[in-house]
Amino acid sequence: MKIILRTVLPALLLMTFLSGSALADTKIGTVDLRKLFDNYWKTKTAQAAIQERASQLDKDDKSLKEDLKKGSDEYQKLLLQVNDQGISTDERERRKQAADDKLKQLQGSKTGIEQFERQAQTTLGEQRQRMRENILGEIKAAVNAKAKAEGCSLVLDSAAETINGTLTVVYTNGENDLTDAILSQLNAGAPIDVSKPEGTTIAPPVTTSGKP
Repeated sequence: MKIILRTVLPALLLMTFLSGSALADTKIGTVDLRKLFDNYWKTKTAQAAIQERASQLDKDDKSLKEDLKKGSDEYQKLLLQVNDQGISTDERERRKQAADDKLKQLQGSKTGIEQFERQAQTTLGEQRQRMRENILGEIKAAVNAKAKAEGCSLVLDSAAETINGTLTVVYTNGENDLTDAILSQLNAGAPIDVSKPEGTTIAPPVTTSGKP
């Protein structure tokens, strides 16, 4: 037993020492991915473009509904004319046919509006998704470059949350935080004034389980 302890114990101590030494040599950086995403000038530009697109789609939708309302009013007038006993039977039949045709038109218009609204939501959703993926790709590339330049072996998202809503990074002294340096690089030469907020930003990166 003593022989085993004399052989195994030094090996365990050596492994512990080497492991601790390797951990001490590992430089871990942090970034606030949400801050990078929200304050990147391309996010603000994309936000403005999507808001403009949404406003135009909303105007188109309102115009379609106004036309539907006008058509509905015309249909009601036709129904009143159909019941006018002061006109001939043939004329009432003609107006009844006109009312039926108008009703079919209204039903088609209503279906068209519903399809338009569904497509509008899909279009905006796809535009948001493309924007988010493209911007996150650029941010990750910038983080990778900065981490390598700073000699970081690992970079953690300090804004990430677990599935339970608690912070993934419980504590950091901020010593190796790369957020501001990376944000400055991303916004260098920005064509807009990034110091002024432009409303609520869109679709921030999902940080559930520590993944952007």
